[in-house]
Amino acid sequence: MRKSFLLSTIAVALIFGACKKSTDDFALTPVTDYFPMQVGKYITYNLDSTVFINFGTKDTVIKYQVKHQVDAQITDNLGRPGYRIIRYIRKTAANPWQPDNTFMVVSNESTVEFIENNMRFLKLKAPIRDGYTWKGNSYIDIYGLNVRYLEDWDYTYDSVDNKITVGSFTLDSTLKVAQRDEVIGNPSDPNSYHEINYSAEKYARGIGMIYRDFLHVEYQPPRPGVGAYRQGYGVKMVMIDHN
Repeated sequence: MRKSFLLSTIAVALIFGACKKSTDDFALTPVTDYFPMQVGKYITYNLDSTVFINFGTKDTVIKYQVKHQVDAQITDNLGRPGYRIIRYIRKTAANPWQPDNTFMVVSNESTVEFIENNMRFLKLKAPIRDGYTWKGNSYIDIYGLNVRYLEDWDYTYDSVDNKITVGSFTLDSTLKVAQRDEVIGNPSDPNSYHEINYSAEKYARGIGMIYRDFLHVEYQPPRPGVGAYRQGYGVKMVMIDHN
């Protein structure tokens, strides 16, 4: 009886020890595994861009394809090595690519910084584990750049090491970064101000960002002489190709 109890105790200890080791090992995974950088690497996306037209009285979705391609190794203004990414855009696969924006990535095993339109986003941060949280927009001068809605966002890892399907790709190891899910005011009341901010991204091991869903909307209620209107924008990106 005592021998059986001892063997059971050892088995349980080994199982829990193995689980802990696996979890700890994964937490030590370099964040660059999910954001690899190499000159010539690219990811192509279907892009749905939500814009507000007719003086903010109507929203519409414009469809594009975009390609993020690593163009060159460079140095940032702090002397750190990084990479320049050129974004190419086209309406459909039948159209030629046209460059339309430039980004920069500065990364190491612990952090990935993505610089876009003079804003520095801390996209990934070690350790990689479910529930880990960091201030992803802490480097952004929100008032100087008039992007108050980006203030104090908590980025959180969710669904780490998940196998998912994106488009035609089945991806064995992915993670989600939940960035914001916020509603200010009462969207059901047409006579009061409200604001919606939502953002989430997904990354695949060995590939990079495979999905993005972002929405910022501000609703201004009607007032004497001025009708109600909305302003803001939305972006949805889904990977359709990569190398």
